[in-house]
Amino acid sequence: MFKHFLNLKIKSFFRASALGKSLIIKTVMIFFGVYLLLVMVGLGVFLYTLLKTEFPNVDPVLKVNEYIMYWLFIELLLRYFLQKLPVMNVKPLLMLPIKKSVITHFVLSSSIFSIYNFLALFVCIPFCVVLLFKGYPALHVISWFFGILGIIITTNYINFIINKSDKMLALIVFFIAALYSLSYLEIFPLRQYLGKLFYGLYQYPILVLVPILTAIGAYYVNYNFLCKRIFLDQSLEETTKEAEVSELLWTKKFGDIAPFLQLDLKMIWRNKRTKTQVFISFAMLFYALYFYTMDGVGPTSTVIVFVGIFITGIFMSNFGQFIPAWDSTYYSMMMAQNIPLRKYIASKALLISASIVAMFLFAIPYVYFGWQVLVINFCCALYNLGVNTPLILASGALNKKRIDLDKSAFANMQGAGAVQFLIVLPLFGMPILIFLLFKLVLSFNLAIAVIGLLGIIGISFKNQLLDVITKRYQQNKYEMIAGFKEENS
Repeated sequence: MFKHFLNLKIKSFFRASALGKSLIIKTVMIFFGVYLLLVMVGLGVFLYTLLKTEFPNVDPVLKVNEYIMYWLFIELLLRYFLQKLPVMNVKPLLMLPIKKSVITHFVLSSSIFSIYNFLALFVCIPFCVVLLFKGYPALHVISWFFGILGIIITTNYINFIINKSDKMLALIVFFIAALYSLSYLEIFPLRQYLGKLFYGLYQYPILVLVPILTAIGAYYVNYNFLCKRIFLDQSLEETTKEAEVSELLWTKKFGDIAPFLQLDLKMIWRNKRTKTQVFISFAMLFYALYFYTMDGVGPTSTVIVFVGIFITGIFMSNFGQFIPAWDSTYYSMMMAQNIPLRKYIASKALLISASIVAMFLFAIPYVYFGWQVLVINFCCALYNLGVNTPLILASGALNKKRIDLDKSAFANMQGAGAVQFLIVLPLFGMPILIFLLFKLVLSFNLAIAVIGLLGIIGISFKNQLLDVITKRYQQNKYEMIAGFKEENS
């Protein structure tokens, strides 16, 4: 029966109307996937030597186990946002003499072949082979490997559970952040304790039963959950659920643009792809730590200017480059109504501006690395408000690719085109070039002042710029409507 299910999935892929586009996306993903796997294999081969060189007095196996928790935390978040859960159209199958248990087992077992389950293995297998060549006991190495395998499969099935609940995700993220904070502040040495716990899988082979049984338990928790929900009458029944209504009354103080602002906020909250953009934006705040702690990167470095533009404008870039494609499902209806296009665009500008201000406020603690960092981020935020916001809104007049918000956020290239790739260059490249020019000719202080001044000038001419952008939208209105109507665009 599993063979028949697999055959159905293959036929559904090759008979899809968007086969050409799917093949291109799959090919690109396979290319990068193979490259990533080769990197992981190289890491596994040289990991023992790297750890032995860096920590000569510590067993490399113990040191690897100390960092496994970081891998699991990152992998769990990546799985939530990126892993596509295996699904089937079970309604036709429920009318056939096929047991529900068979369907459920196929859905769950096929998830084991996800690329996310192989990433860690492509590191662990070469690392274990190296350990065997170094003379480590085979029984202990094999038991440790199967213990890690059990942990990976458990993480895979945990993702099934949290993927259905945002509250569960928030709870796990809070728990991880709390543990990491305790470890970072050296209040509780979590890394050392968990390292010894995972190292126990190597020291005591019998403990391999714990992660294996945990993986089996997670499998059957998901099995029972799905079996109780695979019924023909339940799948045909119209779900009557009390709608969660949020009036967002505070937005009314913005006047005529309040209805558009409310629609955008509700869309962001209710759809996984837009919600993912918010989570990514906040996650990128921590990415700045990598640059601020780099050797040779001072508070007046050009790299810090790039970081300032990036972290204060990351939501502007991720969300703004798809305006107005986010509304493509009902864009033609909006254009057929007596809706002021100028106010529609002004609402988008307000939302992006609010995100820039919020990201700057969240980045204030980075003043720890020097007051210049705070000044740079402030001037970069001004530049994003006055220059990059009108620029990215203007690029929206060229967007003609549809976005279906009910599609998965994973490997979803809907709405992406040449415009989205090209707009990144002026957004992040132009301020860097301006800064470098004035820094070389004048000084750092004047260069960063010019960045901020350009932003203030753009803010001063905001209304005039929005008028010009509105005319561009009006000129391209019918082309955009035609593009948004194409289902496979």
